[in-house]
Amino acid sequence: MNTSKQTFYLSAILFFSSMLLFCQQNKVKKQSTNPNIIIIIADDLGWNDVGYNGSEIKTPNIDFLAKNGVQLNRFYVSPTCSPTRASLLTGRPASRMGILAPISDKSDLKLPDSVPTLPQLLKKNGYETALIGKWHLGLKLSSSPKAYGFDYSYGFLHGQIDQYTHLYKNGDKSWYRNGEFIDEKGHTTDLVTNESLKWLSQIRNKKQNFYLQIAYSAPHFPLQEEEKWKTPYNKIAKDSSRRDFAAAMAHLDHSIGILLQDLKKQKLDENTLIIFMSDNGAMENWDSRNEYGGIHRPNPTLGDNTPLRDWKTSNYEGAVRVPCVFYWKDHLKNYKNSDYISVTDFLPTILALTGNKKLPNTVEGKNVWKDISENKAIENRTIYIRGHLQACLIQKPWKLVYTNKPKKQGEYYELFNIEKDPEEKNNAISQNPDVAEKMKTEIQLQIKKDPAIQKESKSSE
Repeated sequence: MNTSKQTFYLSAILFFSSMLLFCQQNKVKKQSTNPNIIIIIADDLGWNDVGYNGSEIKTPNIDFLAKNGVQLNRFYVSPTCSPTRASLLTGRPASRMGILAPISDKSDLKLPDSVPTLPQLLKKNGYETALIGKWHLGLKLSSSPKAYGFDYSYGFLHGQIDQYTHLYKNGDKSWYRNGEFIDEKGHTTDLVTNESLKWLSQIRNKKQNFYLQIAYSAPHFPLQEEEKWKTPYNKIAKDSSRRDFAAAMAHLDHSIGILLQDLKKQKLDENTLIIFMSDNGAMENWDSRNEYGGIHRPNPTLGDNTPLRDWKTSNYEGAVRVPCVFYWKDHLKNYKNSDYISVTDFLPTILALTGNKKLPNTVEGKNVWKDISENKAIENRTIYIRGHLQACLIQKPWKLVYTNKPKKQGEYYELFNIEKDPEEKNNAISQNPDVAEKMKTEIQLQIKKDPAIQKESKSSE
C-alpha cells in the first residue's frame, strides 16, 4: 500500500474514532444532565375526563403527553386535594401531618414547617423553584409557598375561588403574588398560564435548573367558561352542567398546549420532565346555594370517574386512582405502566433524578424512576391512604377499605381484588379471611402512626 493510501486510511480511522468518542461523550452528557421539572396539576379531574381514557371531552394536548410518554395506569393520590398536595411536597402520607381533608374556611391548619419539602431539597441541588396557581396548604400569607421553599409564587391560597373575582366562597381574599394579596382581572386559567410563561421566559434565572409546579383551578367549580369553550359540547354533553365541565377541561387543555409550544420555542422541551396529574378523582355534583352568595347555579353533573367506583372524598378507586402521565422528550418510551405508584413517590423520584439520593427520614415514598423509565415491576408494595371518611391499604392485588362509622354502627371493612375487580363490586372479605386479617392489622398499625385527630376534618373546600 502506498504512502498516500496509508495516510488516507489512517486519517479516516482517526476521524471516525473521534466522531465515535464525541457521540459517546454527548450521549453520556445527555444522560447525566439533570432535568428541569414541571408538574401540572388539574383540580378534581376524573378518570374518564381525559381523551386518552376514552372521554367525550377532547384533550389533544394532554393526549399528546400520554401518547408520547408513560401513562401511570395505577397512580394513587388522596381522596381530596390538600392531602394530595401535602404528600407531593413531603413524600409521606398527609395523615402523618394531621391533614385528612381540604383546608377550608378560617382554618389555621397548614403544612407543618418541620418537615423538609421538595422545593427546599431541590434548592440544595441548585434548582430554582416556583409554584403558580393553587396552594391550599395554608390560608394565610404567612403560610404561603415562600415559607416552604418556593422562590416565587403566584395564584390563590384557598381550595376554590370565583374564576374572575378570585375571591374564596365566603368572600375572603385569596389571590396573591410573593406573599402579598393583589387584584387582577382575567380568568384564573388564563392568568395561571400567562404567569407560568412569564416566569419561564422573563423571571427565572436561566443559568439554573428549575422546578415549576403549575396548579390549575380547572375543572373545579364554579364553572365560568366563555361560549367558545362550551359550543363544541352543546350536543355531546348529557346536560348543560356536564357541558360546562367539559368547557373547563377544554380551556385547561388549550392552556397546556400553549405551555408546550413555549417550552419548544425556548428549547426547554428536550431537558424538561413534565408530569401531568389530578389531585383526586372527580366530584359528582355541587350545590352552590350556600357559597359565593348564591350567584352561581348548581352543577348536578361534574366529572366522570367511569368505570371506577364512587367520587371524591371516599377511598374507593374513583376518588384515589387518577390520570397521570410522565413525559420527557427522547428519554421515555410510550407505554402504559401498571405498577402501583403513589404521589408520595414523587419526592424521592425527583430528588434522585436531580442529583440527590439521600432522603430525609420523614420520607416514606420510593424512588420509582426505574419502574417508570425501564418498565421494571414493583413487588411487595404497600400504599396507605387515609381521608376524613375512610382509609385504605393497597397491596397488589388487594385493597382493604376501612370505614370508621359512628359508634352505634362500629367499624366496617371491605376487601377487593382490584386486579380482577377494578370497579370494586365484590367484597371478597369472607372468601379471603387470612388476607383480610393480615391487612386489618397492618392498616391499624398505619393509623397508629398518624397523630391523634381530635375532631374529624370537614370535606368542604
